Amino acid sequence: MERKPAVADTFYTGNRERLLKQVAGFVEAAKVIAGNIGEAVAYVAPHAGYRYSGDTAGFAYKALAMKRDLKSIDTFVIVGPNHTGLGYPISISADNWRTPLGTVYNDVKLSEEIAKQSHRITIDEEAHRLEHSIEVQLPFLQEVVGRPKCCFICMGDQSLDYCIDLSSAISNGAKRLGRSVVVIASSDFNHYESATVAEGKDMPSLDELKKLRPEGFHRKIAEFNDSACGYGPITVSAMFARTNGAKEGVLLRYSNSGEVTDDYESVVAYASIAFV
Repeated sequence: MERKPAVADTFYTGNRERLLKQVAGFVEAAKVIAGNIGEAVAYVAPHAGYRYSGDTAGFAYKALAMKRDLKSIDTFVIVGPNHTGLGYPISISADNWRTPLGTVYNDVKLSEEIAKQSHRITIDEEAHRLEHSIEVQLPFLQEVVGRPKCCFICMGDQSLDYCIDLSSAISNGAKRLGRSVVVIASSDFNHYESATVAEGKDMPSLDELKKLRPEGFHRKIAEFNDSACGYGPITVSAMFARTNGAKEGVLLRYSNSGEVTDDYESVVAYASIAFV
């Protein structure tokens, strides 16, 4: 089966040529300092409409493009939050996914293996049917990788126990099948407060990610009442990174919607991160 785009022409253009030009422009414009970025094993990228967060997402995907062993990666595991409430607490898709740039093929064997690793993970398409958080990552991934294979995972329950389970299932499933895997977490940060308040809430949790302390990040989100929507996927990405040799998180860009709208009294904040 093939999942058709749910948010083409809303979150991003459905016109293939315009989309190619737009995504390539975001990635090309991102000024990522090389350093140890080529050693990254997992990433965080925002998932708002491209008008608002596309330039920031470009930083995550520029960092991915700089990954030294990118051509040897078998599968990209994209983990996003569940905004719709549909489906199971952790829903993994078994479908291929279509975008205006073509079909992104599912690594079905790995998807099934991840589901086998925990009773908390269910193969389910309903959670994905109207969800945007994973879909908006795919044109960027297609631009950078060409024809990626993916696993698509939607988190309805973002509690720490579920994050630990999912991160372990991804690592163990990949090891069992001999897959070389990258994890991409899809999340925006604080929502609908002033830019000053958003930054004040986001920075303590981002500091935990820089130190690669996913449990500390998860706690800070609650402590500061931060409305980052994909804090579970971010925690999973950081845990996977730590398990697979990463030592720190590099904040590539932090921004907010006010930079586009000129309304800094009610913003959504965005961040791109690489775990190296």
